[in-house]
Amino acid sequence: MKNNVQKGCDIMAATIRDVAKLANVSPSTVSRVLNDSNKISCETKERVIKAIKKLDYHANAIARSLANNSTKILGLIVPNEAKNLFRNPFFIKAMRGISLCAHENEYYIMYDFGSSEKEEVSLIKKYVQSKLVDGIILLTVRKNDKCIDFLKRLKYPFVVIGRPEESKGVMWVDNDNFKAMYDLVDGLIKRGAESIAFIGAAKEMNMSRDRLDGYKRALLAHGREVDEEIIVEQKSFTEEEGYTAMKKILEVKTPSLVVTTDDLLAFGVLKLLREIGEESISVVGFNNIPLGEYQNPPLASVDINAEKLGYHAAKLLIDSVNKEIEKNHFIIDTFLKERESIKLSK
Repeated sequence: MKNNVQKGCDIMAATIRDVAKLANVSPSTVSRVLNDSNKISCETKERVIKAIKKLDYHANAIARSLANNSTKILGLIVPNEAKNLFRNPFFIKAMRGISLCAHENEYYIMYDFGSSEKEEVSLIKKYVQSKLVDGIILLTVRKNDKCIDFLKRLKYPFVVIGRPEESKGVMWVDNDNFKAMYDLVDGLIKRGAESIAFIGAAKEMNMSRDRLDGYKRALLAHGREVDEEIIVEQKSFTEEEGYTAMKKILEVKTPSLVVTTDDLLAFGVLKLLREIGEESISVVGFNNIPLGEYQNPPLASVDINAEKLGYHAAKLLIDSVNKEIEKNHFIIDTFLKERESIKLSK
């Protein structure tokens, strides 16, 4: 037998009383050691820690959460846009980053899918009222976002992936979407791109508006007119919407290059161009999802470091919960992943 809490083939979990008995202290002293109290002598701490290791004691998470008013759980609201996670793995990458940070800090993740903004608010209310989580992570930002408004009114700990319209009182993590698109278009023009079309979606999202603004400003900076006929904003980020948008553009003009605000939109563009045998038009997407390199031709894309977005979102929230907050936002860098869909010289 390893210790007095093991009986036969069954291993009984050691309790705080077992640790206290072995260390010859009270259970309350063990609790104070677990909470790193500075009121306990180093000698007593060492004795308790040795007992903990000998008994392989693990603190009861529920009991500790009641004592510390903390669940060590973060709530993650996954939006309807993420319903096809394997097709658009931005959300998987962001969730991986969140999980890595949570694991490093001994937190757990509880997540729910919302089919609409209204349902997302309902899920948030459930989390808040039941005190299931220490804080909430939102994976998207909308114009006049009801989830953000609700959480701000309650002054409940939360963080957003995406830049909110009003950042006061909101923790957030994002790319500089204006700069990312501006730098992309600026660089493509310098490499010889002539007529550049734009395909976006979900224009109610700040990210979408920022990328469109970056596109327009880059054109104007080079003395080019903004041609609204080759700017198409669809309802959602799907291959079908990209296909339809490219069809609309080709009905009025044949651009030399197309930039899209999401790789799935770019997939639709490439599909249409293959069907009509058009090989001269360059295409660039956003998000650099793994399926991009397997397109025909392989898709060039702006990598937004989705895993870092998720990691720093969780870090901000955990720091806030632990009263260690130093800043209320992070800006994550982007970079262009060159592939054969850009038919311009470097």
